[in-house]
Amino acid sequence: MLHNTDSGYGLASKFLHWLLAAGIIGLTALGAWMVDLSYLDSRYNLALSLHRSLGMAVLGLAVLFAVWKFVSPSPPLQAELRDWERHGARLTHALLLCAIFALPVSGYMISTSAGAGFPFLDLFVIPAIFPRSEILRDLAIGVHAAVAYGLLLVVVIHAGAALKHQFLDKHGTLKRML
Repeated sequence: MLHNTDSGYGLASKFLHWLLAAGIIGLTALGAWMVDLSYLDSRYNLALSLHRSLGMAVLGLAVLFAVWKFVSPSPPLQAELRDWERHGARLTHALLLCAIFALPVSGYMISTSAGAGFPFLDLFVIPAIFPRSEILRDLAIGVHAAVAYGLLLVVVIHAGAALKHQFLDKHGTLKRML
């Protein structure tokens, strides 16, 4: 089943969810490694190029994911959830969706703040659409860092809640997304 149903997520939602999760994990690991590298380290430019390209790929997936959520809405939350858990789930999902857009957009703004585009996997150049701006760069750097740390917290909450509902509450939550 490709589409979501009232009882669970369809294959498309599952595929996009786990592909986005893998991208976010990869970007987080690469970003954490990259910030510890000196600009003079020979690996820095490769890490930066990969981080930029993967970030743009995640942005494309995020757009596809958002469109898919409109085409095939998520199944209702499980009936066993308490009111505070329902509110928490909705808030967590909204924050995740905002972060998977805000991070690549702010990363793009950082990368193009000098007024030039950057290569996507050496296949083509992603053009700069904003004029050269140090103010925009500084703002984007702050947003990128804050959202990255916030995303880590929300991902831990999201995964922790899924594991709690699966193993402590025995709601079968993971079956819906696996």
